[in-house]
Amino acid sequence: MKVNEATWDRVLRVIVGLFLLSFLIWMEGNSKYWGLIGLLPLITGLVGYCPAYSLFKVSTRKES
Repeated sequence: MKVNEATWDRVLRVIVGLFLLSFLIWMEGNSKYWGLIGLLPLITGLVGYCPAYSLFKVSTRKES
């Protein structure tokens, strides 16, 4: 897996992922489980690899 996310992209994904995961704590009823969607941006942000970017041959990371 080649890193295809820039630093700003990774930070943004981690923030959004943590925000969505907070729904598990703050929401009530079955709607709180929508917070599990936050795992996707959190994991891709921590790893630095986005499968969708690879599929569409996109990268936010500058090649040096």
